[in-house]
Amino acid sequence: MIEIERKFLVKSEAFKTDAVQKERIVQGFLNTDPLRTVRVRIKGDRGYITVKGKGNQNGTTRFEWEKEISVKEADALMNLSEPGVIDKTRYFIEVGKHIFEVDEFFGDNSGLIIAEVELEHEDEDFLKPQWLGDEVTSDIKYYNSQLSKNPFKTWKK
Repeated sequence: MIEIERKFLVKSEAFKTDAVQKERIVQGFLNTDPLRTVRVRIKGDRGYITVKGKGNQNGTTRFEWEKEISVKEADALMNLSEPGVIDKTRYFIEVGKHIFEVDEFFGDNSGLIIAEVELEHEDEDFLKPQWLGDEVTSDIKYYNSQLSKNPFKTWKK
């Protein structure tokens, strides 16, 4: 139940041509406290509830527990969520032995594209595709829970 991932900005939409799958995701947060984030998510005809713990100092590793629930349950929980729903399309891109999950955000976070790669351990090497930009793993403002409260459109560019 430990998640190890690194997070990057995306420089171009070139990743779309390499995507092996994509899915629409809508999610809300029942709790956005960085010590314990509770998320409800709908992906197609499936619902999920997820609890994430506080990340380590560099943001790569944290506790994560997820359970599938019905869409009916997810809809009911979504109605209890804090303001600021996240709406995005997730693309899955195979790069070497890893799969990058690239999120293209809509609504108040439109214009933001973030890639994540899950790792076996923090120091694991991985291939970096050309469309991968600056790393933002340790920058909490790029966490979905924070984007729900302080969306990309409100940032000073």
